[in-house]
Amino acid sequence: MKAMIALVALAFVTSSAFAADDQAKKTPSPAQQAQQEKMKACNADAKTKALKGAERKKFMSECLGSKPAPAATQQDKMKICNADAKTKALKGDERKQFMSQCLKADKP
Repeated sequence: MKAMIALVALAFVTSSAFAADDQAKKTPSPAQQAQQEKMKACNADAKTKALKGAERKKFMSECLGSKPAPAATQQDKMKICNADAKTKALKGDERKQFMSQCLKADKP
């Protein structure tokens, strides 16, 4: 009987050691990290607004379900860069250089 208890205890100790080792190895993927950051931000917003109950649940659902604004298309960039070049009254090579830099930029 004592041997049986010792074996069960040994099995329990070794299995929990392996489980702890597995937990330490697991790191969140970039997508999981992004979701965790979004969750933190939504929670902070809900706390700032002092939301409770169903109101908080609705807010969190909308906040977590919202998608980031789509990136500007090339056509949108062109419109913005053209407007900026016109405002700055750029002509010739100066305009070409400005347009090139503007269109290559992540945010015009």
